[in-house]
Amino acid sequence: MAASAQKLLGRLGTLGIGLSVAGGIAQTALYNVDGGQRAVIFDRFSGVKNEVVGEGTHFLIPWVQKPIIFDIRSTPRQVATITGSKDLQNVNITLRILHRPSPDKLPNIYLTIGMDYAERVLPSITNEVLKAVVAQFDAHEMITHREVVSQRTSVALRERAAQFGILLDDISITHLNFGREFTEAVEMKQVAQQEAEKAKYLVEKAEQMKIAAITTAEGDAQAAKLLSKAFANVGDGLIELRKIEAAEEIAERMAKNKNVTYLPGNQQTLLNLQP
Repeated sequence: MAASAQKLLGRLGTLGIGLSVAGGIAQTALYNVDGGQRAVIFDRFSGVKNEVVGEGTHFLIPWVQKPIIFDIRSTPRQVATITGSKDLQNVNITLRILHRPSPDKLPNIYLTIGMDYAERVLPSITNEVLKAVVAQFDAHEMITHREVVSQRTSVALRERAAQFGILLDDISITHLNFGREFTEAVEMKQVAQQEAEKAKYLVEKAEQMKIAAITTAEGDAQAAKLLSKAFANVGDGLIELRKIEAAEEIAERMAKNKNVTYLPGNQQTLLNLQP
């Protein structure tokens, strides 16, 4: 009985070990691909498979196969470079790029570039495209035609990145400035333009004042001629008329003044005062 019991316990132990091993193998034969991810399978015998695995739980052959998980969601990256404009001015420019791998190109990306494809590819092609585009514009055109520069950069950079299986969802210029010498030259030019505009205004003002003075002098001369002609025709009557009109105007103004008192004619100022 003791020997039979020992044999039974041995078999049960062996069965438990077998079940544990089988459970471990079953667990290692499953892998998950989360939302926004894709997987590429590496096979020890056949290499990287061309099939791209989508989201969900999948089977693989333990030890023989291994999943390589890629994130296919858009990822931001900033790339800065210093290049020269058409008029040989230094331009500091920074691009913000939203990039992601093309899902159907993932096997080729893993084979030819690797998991760090963005770090290996984006800085080099961005510098290449920016140098080619910026060289087509003068420094002042980079400011006045910024949208054109951004559009040409986007088109050229998307075409270049597509050669490596990388999709660019958005490209924008976040920073753009020039060397110190050019900045100082622009400031001096603006000051000179403001001074020129001020001088132009002063010249125009003096010219207008000159025209006004001439017009006033001509008007006075014409008025003097008319007065001389009137005096010749009517004698001193016009002067008397002007005196009467002036007296009426003065009397009207004084009548409205509260500090003015009218006294009868030929009468002393001190009235009815007892000695």
